[in-house]
Amino acid sequence: MATQSDRSTEPRVPLSRERVLGAAVDLADSEGIEALTMRRLGQALGVEAMSLYNHVDNKDDILDAIQDVVVSEYQLPTGDGEWKRSLRDASVSAHEVLLRHPWAAGLQLSSPDGVGPARLRYMDSILGTLRKGGFSVVMTHHAFHVLDTYVVGWTVQEIAFPIEAEDLPQLAADFVKNIPVDEYPYLVEHIKHHIDGTTDDEGEFEYGLDLILDGLEQLHATA
Repeated sequence: MATQSDRSTEPRVPLSRERVLGAAVDLADSEGIEALTMRRLGQALGVEAMSLYNHVDNKDDILDAIQDVVVSEYQLPTGDGEWKRSLRDASVSAHEVLLRHPWAAGLQLSSPDGVGPARLRYMDSILGTLRKGGFSVVMTHHAFHVLDTYVVGWTVQEIAFPIEAEDLPQLAADFVKNIPVDEYPYLVEHIKHHIDGTTDDEGEFEYGLDLILDGLEQLHATA
């Protein structure tokens, strides 16, 4: 067992911007973005909050930077010429990363100016994949924004609707009891589809993504 003297002589890991940002991501992941304050971050790192200002400007600087840390985990398009498969893989990767960091998608929407090097690389790679795939500048513009909005928007909705798949049929059954079937027949039909257990909710993101990519493929073929 280490003695007090042994512990006092153990080298301390120097504080750095990378270490501060890593701790900020960990704190946001475990306690939510609301818990991320300079004081709380200092406590997590075992330093006074004022020490953080040697490595970051302020909390806004941290919020912008940790968005980029998350985006750096995205899989970039492969650039192998298979634009549709490559964009699908990249979009699925971005969705999975944002689910691992539940605060990040909402932060992207509320802080659109937080664009760092990783975000720039990701955006350029998506745009480049579309252009190299034969899309015009105008079509690339629309395709990029549709894909980006879908990935981030779907993730925000999924995080804001935290219902386990096994609980959904019972919730749907309770909900449909209060809806007059004569007035809302198609809505009732839709809800009953959830109840019967045939809906693959875990594949809903990919289903919608494939609709977008299939539509882009069709537009590309007829352009």
